[in-house]
Amino acid sequence: MEYLEKYNKMKFAIQECHKVDEIKLIRDKAEAYRYAMIQAKESPDLIRKAEEIKLRAERRAGELLPEQITIGTKSHPTTLSDIGVTKDQSSSWQRIASIPEEKFEEYIQDKKEITTSGAVKLARKLQRENEFEGTPELPEGKYNVLYADPPWSYGDTLVEGYGSVERHYTSMTIQELCELNIEDITDDNAVLFLWVTSPLLEECFEVIKAWGFKYKSSFIWDKVKHNWGHYNSVRHEFLLVCTKGSFLKQNKELEDSVISIERSKEHSEKPEYFRELIEKMYPNSKKIELFARRKIDNWDTWGAEIK
Repeated sequence: MEYLEKYNKMKFAIQECHKVDEIKLIRDKAEAYRYAMIQAKESPDLIRKAEEIKLRAERRAGELLPEQITIGTKSHPTTLSDIGVTKDQSSSWQRIASIPEEKFEEYIQDKKEITTSGAVKLARKLQRENEFEGTPELPEGKYNVLYADPPWSYGDTLVEGYGSVERHYTSMTIQELCELNIEDITDDNAVLFLWVTSPLLEECFEVIKAWGFKYKSSFIWDKVKHNWGHYNSVRHEFLLVCTKGSFLKQNKELEDSVISIERSKEHSEKPEYFRELIEKMYPNSKKIELFARRKIDNWDTWGAEIK
C-alpha cells in the first residue's frame, strides 16, 4: 500500500513539474526504488510501477529540455551539466518524448519490462515508419533476378566519403532490411545481386539469409578515386552474387570479377555497366531493381526515391 501511494504521488508530480532538475529528482528516486525492490525481491508488479515512473519522468524531461536548454548561448546560460543530465540522457529522453501519447501508453501497458532503451527503440521505429511512409508496397509478381542497393545504416559518421550516410538518404538497419518480405516476390529459383561496402560485409549475410538466398560469388567495383576509410582508402564496393535454388547464368561468357570505373559525384550512384552486365548474364529472366531511384526499361522497379 505504501509503494502504491508513492507511485500515485510521483505520477501526479511528474505532470505538475515544469523544471528538468525537478523531474530528474523524481526519475532518480524511482530508479532507487526500483533497485531497492529488486534487491528485496518484491513483486514484479511493484518493480514495473517503479520502471513506469522512471520512464514517465524521462519522457517529461524530454518534453521540457528543448525549452530550458540551449547549450553554448548567452541567452540560455543553463547547460546540461548544470542540471546533472548527460548528452546521452538528453538525446534518449527527447526521443522518448517524440513518441505519440497513445503509442507511449501502449508501450507501458504491453511490455513486461519497461526500459529506457526499449522506449528509445520504439521512438526510432516510429520515426523510421514515418520516413518510409511514402514507400510503395512490394509488387505481387515473382522475380528470378533481383538487383539491390540497400540504404545500409552504418551507425557511424565516417563512411563513403566525408560524412554520415543519413545526410544523403534515409537508411535502414540490418533488422529492418531482414524484415522486408523479399521472399514473397522471389521465384523458387532466382539470383540476387546485392551491393555492400566493406564495413558491412559481415552483417549483410544476415540479410542474404533472411531473403532466402545463399552467397555464391562477387564482383568488385574499383572506383579509382580515393575514398575515405578508417584503415585504408576504401575505393571499392562489392556486388555479391547470391542464389536461391538453382539458377545458373544464361550465357557462357565469363566476365572479369574486378571492374574499374571512376565513381561519379552522385552519392552511392552505381555505374550503369553493372545493370547491363546482369542483363547480359540473364537475358531471359524477369527482373526487378530494389531501392531503385528511377524507372528502368525492361525492369520492374521498387523504392521510395523513384522519380
